Amino acid sequence: MRNYDIEFLKHFSMVIAFLVVVTLGLILGAMWLHSDRAVAAEDAIEGGVEARLQPYGAVYAGETGAAALAAAAEAARAAAAAQVAYGGTEDGSVIYGNLCGACHDSGAGGAPKMEQAAWAARIGKGEETLIKHAIEGFQGEAGLMPARGGNPSLTDAQVAATVKWMLGNLQ
Repeated sequence: MRNYDIEFLKHFSMVIAFLVVVTLGLILGAMWLHSDRAVAAEDAIEGGVEARLQPYGAVYAGETGAAALAAAAEAARAAAAAQVAYGGTEDGSVIYGNLCGACHDSGAGGAPKMEQAAWAARIGKGEETLIKHAIEGFQGEAGLMPARGGNPSLTDAQVAATVKWMLGNLQ
């Protein structure tokens, strides 16, 4: 009589061995096919990982902390000063020519043209009111004056100088 269990184990072992050989063959074949490909990490991925690994904040204590805060505040002021429009000039004609004239020459958006008649009612409110409206923006019945003429990097002094120039050059 034959022992069927032993016969089954022999066949099962041969099938498993065959599958192991096929698997190893596929792994080695894949490694051989892709051996000439260099795997390089993408800069964006590495940069993202480095950004996530940076400390969230810093500790400011004692004199070192005060000095670091003062240096950061000074750097912020310098960066803000570098962002001033038109090189920081307070020449109203330059700012008008580069920015304001786009609306005030054509009357776009209800902007009063550079004519005495168009400005008569506005001049009656006073120069300070006109400067305030130019800095903060104003929605009137005739139209809209965007804050700082639509250029947020203009300083208050630049806006005031331009308004004064415009009032002095009405026709």
